[in-house]
Amino acid sequence: MEDEEKIGLRNEDSQEKISPEGCCPLFQAPINWFRKLAQEMHWSFVFGVVVVYGVSQGMGGGLSRVASDYYWKDVQKVQPSETQFYMGITSIPWIIKPLWGLLTDVVPVAGYKRRPYFALAGLIGGISMLILSLNSNLHVVVAILCLTTGSAGVAIADVTIDACVAQNSINHPALAGDLQSLCGLSSSIGALIGFSVSGVLAHLIGSQGVLGLLSVPAALVFLVGAILNEPCRQNFAYREVHQKLLGAGQSMWVTLKCPDIWRPCLYMYISFALSLNIQEGMFYWYTDNKAGPAFSQENIGFIFSIGSVGSLLGVLLYQNVLKDYPFHVLLFGSQLLLGISGMMDLVLVLRLNLKCGMPDSLFVVFDEIAYRMVGQLKWMPLLVLSSKLCPPGIEGTFFALLMSIDNFGLLTSSWLGSLLLHILKVTRTEFNNLWLAILVRNIMRILPLSVLFLVPKGDLQSTILPLDLLNGKEEQEIREKDDNIEMVALVDNTR
Repeated sequence: MEDEEKIGLRNEDSQEKISPEGCCPLFQAPINWFRKLAQEMHWSFVFGVVVVYGVSQGMGGGLSRVASDYYWKDVQKVQPSETQFYMGITSIPWIIKPLWGLLTDVVPVAGYKRRPYFALAGLIGGISMLILSLNSNLHVVVAILCLTTGSAGVAIADVTIDACVAQNSINHPALAGDLQSLCGLSSSIGALIGFSVSGVLAHLIGSQGVLGLLSVPAALVFLVGAILNEPCRQNFAYREVHQKLLGAGQSMWVTLKCPDIWRPCLYMYISFALSLNIQEGMFYWYTDNKAGPAFSQENIGFIFSIGSVGSLLGVLLYQNVLKDYPFHVLLFGSQLLLGISGMMDLVLVLRLNLKCGMPDSLFVVFDEIAYRMVGQLKWMPLLVLSSKLCPPGIEGTFFALLMSIDNFGLLTSSWLGSLLLHILKVTRTEFNNLWLAILVRNIMRILPLSVLFLVPKGDLQSTILPLDLLNGKEEQEIREKDDNIEMVALVDNTR
């Protein structure tokens, strides 16, 4: 009997050793962390964050970046300047992010504010990707429409999950930092996985096959809309929607008229718009068998995956070393470094790296790491500056408006880069003037320094908004003009 009891105790000890709490302390902490978030805010919300940030944006973004480049080059067979222009069109849904934010805030469907928009995003995203993958003879216009619709699906899901995160951050303030960590971790891991496998998948199943795989993330987004735990609001007064939209629009207009607001907004637009994007010209040169290094799909995917590591290095450098410096110092240094780092492309295209004994593959890796790291060092202070420009009461939608201004600057950059490639006659097979396009781009990257005076001379701890906006006087003026206009508390759309 005693022997049986000893055997039973030994078995219990063994079970304890192989349990999650005992055997793998390395995995125990993240598992407990996920479990805590799921218990506090429902597992369907945590699932939604992982799906939207990690699978749809992170991994899906990595896959679509490589697949769309090869799709335009090998399937549609268009010129690099045309590809640059078309890629700008597909980014338009991200420019109108405030519209998606307003709709999810003030226009519920069937009593739900978030679930229908997840379902819509997944539906239009999945259908558009399937159309692209199943038809090899699509007209260019139809292809643009499908890619833009797919981009709209990702953008709508992004804004909607941002709203959910903001709402849960308010309801669970102690976990607000954990939520941002969950979002960032999901996005970073997803992007790293997506870029790492994108080249291999493009080689195995082609660009159209990879685009077809993007219907899987879209289906998961649709699933989020089906299972998300959200209360149903009955008897919603749809007649008030117009007034709420009008109130939000007027409040943003009043805010934008303040010089302390529009001046840094103008700088952000100029800084992005003048940093010309000629990435498609570089991509065509990367894969050319005669003029370029003739990188394979696997090489391209590896290069982009290494670039995501450079972004992570930029975040760590800013967080640990640079975050307390004034905005002027950070923006001046990052913009100057952006122009200088671009000279590495010039060295590569002129083949000077080979004369120094450095192979193309190694040089491109360092080039991508430097570019992504410097880009992140420019982006982080702009994010902080944008958050400080948002007045109380309309923080969410105004932040989304600022991000739209940045995206509009990127669209302008893409179209100006397309025009530059066209003027210099950089084509699918002709790259003689690509070095000149790189030189012009690098000079243009320096020009925003001439308007740096538009940015306030402050740092992370300083207050930028005037006191009347901080105290809500402008909001009161709007209410006095029209008592029927209701100010809307809007969400934090940070993507």
